[in-house]
Amino acid sequence: MNGLLIGRFQPFHIGHLFAVKFALSSVDKLWIGIGSSNKSNEKRNPFTADERKEMILSSLDSDTRNRVEIYYVPDIGDHERWTYHVESIVPKYDVVFSNDDFTLSLYQKRGIKVVPVPLLEREMVSGTNIREMITIDKDWSDLVPQGTKDVLLKIGAKQRLSKIL
Repeated sequence: MNGLLIGRFQPFHIGHLFAVKFALSSVDKLWIGIGSSNKSNEKRNPFTADERKEMILSSLDSDTRNRVEIYYVPDIGDHERWTYHVESIVPKYDVVFSNDDFTLSLYQKRGIKVVPVPLLEREMVSGTNIREMITIDKDWSDLVPQGTKDVLLKIGAKQRLSKIL
C-alpha cells in the first residue's frame, strides 16, 4: 500500500519527521509531496524546493529513504483542481496523511482515505515559529533533525530569513 504526505516543509522539522514515521508505520511506500515547490525567497516560503528536498533526505536514515520518494507539487491557485493536480504528479496512492484540515477535507470530498497525523507541540514545532527563532537567534536546533540543521546552516538561513521576514 502507498501513502501520500504533502507539506511545505519550511523547514523540515521534527514534527514532519514524526509524520513520515507515523505514515510509514501503515504503508509500504510513502510519496512526499513538497508543496508550493514553485515558491521561494518569500516570507511563508523562504526555502527552495531543492533545499527542502535536501533537508528531508538528509534527515532520514537509509532504510526510511528507501521507502520514500519525493515529488515537487507547485501551487496552481485552484482548490477544486488541486487534488487532481497532485495526482498528475505523484504515482497512485491509497491513503493521504496530513494534519492540515483543508487538505484533509479536499481529499475526503473525493472519497479518498485520509488519516490525520498527530501534532507534536504545535506551538513550538511549526515552520513559522522555527523561522522566527532562527531570525532572532533563539535556540531552534532541537526542533529540527540534524540533517535539516546542517542544510540551514550551509545555506545561511539566518541571513536569508532576516532579509525576508
